[in-house]
Formats: sequence, structure tokens, C-alpha cells
Amino acid sequence: MPQLTGRVIRYNGFGGKVESQESALEAALRELQEEAGITAPLRHAGTLLFVVAGEKWAHIDIFRADEYSGTITESDEMRPEWFDIAQLPVDDMWDTDRYWLPLLLAKRQFSVRADFQRQSEEYILQRWWVGTDT
Repeated sequence: MPQLTGRVIRYNGFGGKVESQESALEAALRELQEEAGITAPLRHAGTLLFVVAGEKWAHIDIFRADEYSGTITESDEMRPEWFDIAQLPVDDMWDTDRYWLPLLLAKRQFSVRADFQRQSEEYILQRWWVGTDT
């Protein structure tokens, strides 16, 4: 689903905050149900660490599934859109997605750190590191 960030629309996956007493997997399953009305056998695929100099950081666990059950529905938080893998709109995704998304699709475990600098309402990618399991 595209999300508005400043004046730029970016596609973003399902997800949200992990509640207290909830694991990252439990949160991902709950968010998938709340945002799209579906369930899926999620498997951990990777980890993202986003750092904004002098401000904040975020740790994000990425999960994947090759199948789902239920009927996909729109919610207040998400208007799901599906794309052919060969035609993913990477130019309309977050700047770092182009580096780790191919690893997710190849079913390779990965870890990513991305450092950003804030300029007004925009976050500008400064540098990134990508590690994979061999």
C-alpha cells in the first residue's frame, strides 16, 4: 500500500508495532489479519535496522509467506495491492527496499542497516550495509 511521507507516496508492507507480551511473529500475524483480513504461515526472513542520526532508530523483523488463507480485504490502515514479481514498483518503495527485497524473494536470510539524515520532512539515505547467510 502506498503511504504518504511528506509529498512522496511509498509502497509499504503489512506490519506495525509489537504490543507488550507479544513476539515479533505474533505481532506480524495480528497485523496481517487486522490490515488485510488474511492469515499466513509466516517465517522470519530478515532484520532491518534504520538509524536517523541524532534522533531515533528502529528495528524491524521481516517475515515472508508463500501462501495465505482468507479473503483479502481493505482496512483503515491498508489498501492491499499485488504486483507481479517481475514488475515490482521499486521506484515507489522505500530507498533501501531495492537492496533487501531481492534477498527476500530469493528466500535468503538477511540483515540490513540503513543510516538516514533528516532534512525537513524527508529522510535521506546516507549509507547502508547488507549481510546475508551464505
